[in-house]
Amino acid sequence: MTDMTAAVGVGLRAIGAVSPRLAGRVAFELWRRPMARGQVRSSERAAHESARAEVVDGITTYAWGDGRRPVLLVHGWRSRASRYAGFITRLLELGYSPISYDGPGHGDTTQPMGTILDHQRIITRLAERYGDFEALIAHSLGVPFALYAVRQGVAAGRIVSISGFADFGYLVDKFGAELGLGTKVKNNLRREIERQLFGGDPEIWTKFSVGPGDADLLVIHNDVDDVVDPAQVAVLLASYGPRARFSPKTGLGHGRILSDPAVIEEAIAFLAVQKGLDVAEGLDLSA
Repeated sequence: MTDMTAAVGVGLRAIGAVSPRLAGRVAFELWRRPMARGQVRSSERAAHESARAEVVDGITTYAWGDGRRPVLLVHGWRSRASRYAGFITRLLELGYSPISYDGPGHGDTTQPMGTILDHQRIITRLAERYGDFEALIAHSLGVPFALYAVRQGVAAGRIVSISGFADFGYLVDKFGAELGLGTKVKNNLRREIERQLFGGDPEIWTKFSVGPGDADLLVIHNDVDDVVDPAQVAVLLASYGPRARFSPKTGLGHGRILSDPAVIEEAIAFLAVQKGLDVAEGLDLSA
């Protein structure tokens, strides 16, 4: 925990001792903001600059390749599309066409923060433009976003979840644990999220959690992930059903796992199995 996080936690707990409702409102304003936009790293520059970038309805989108075999890449919190640079390079080498976007409040997208419903609309719009996705790869918060879009009708042949979680309420639980918030303040934070973002719907915690899926899903997660508790793996597998399988990793953390060459190769090998595609030649498909 940083000094800033500790200080914020102390302040919220002090407010909560007097008024849990007010503390919930303050916590909501902090919860809904990513604090800082991720910048393009030097290692990502070549992939980022080679994209066909467009702004569609205020969202910065990216496309690579010739349009065949489109693969959607969905980033997580405080991240951006360029974090998939290693995936983009390898997908292009194998004849896929990566598609991605910077979510609201992230990267080069100037729109303010959005919700899972905004991401659903963006993903649906990209599917309408580029056709059914041969595959979908999502990281962290992008996992529930992507799986919800698929559940609402977006087609994806195969799906890879990297460092993701299944329980939509985990967003509040993780935030509350980091700041040491009590039950009353967390419950008020939940009510603020329902009221201000979802029209007062108390069912969002179930509605937006991962549910049963029809596409094959590979779940990749690190055993020492300090952002998304590895315990979420069991929840994800149980929620999605028998078409999900788990590939455990160690020593990679939450962010570095996305650029690990072995992870990239395993994920793409999983995609290549889909229809016996010729891109599978030379890949290790035993994982």
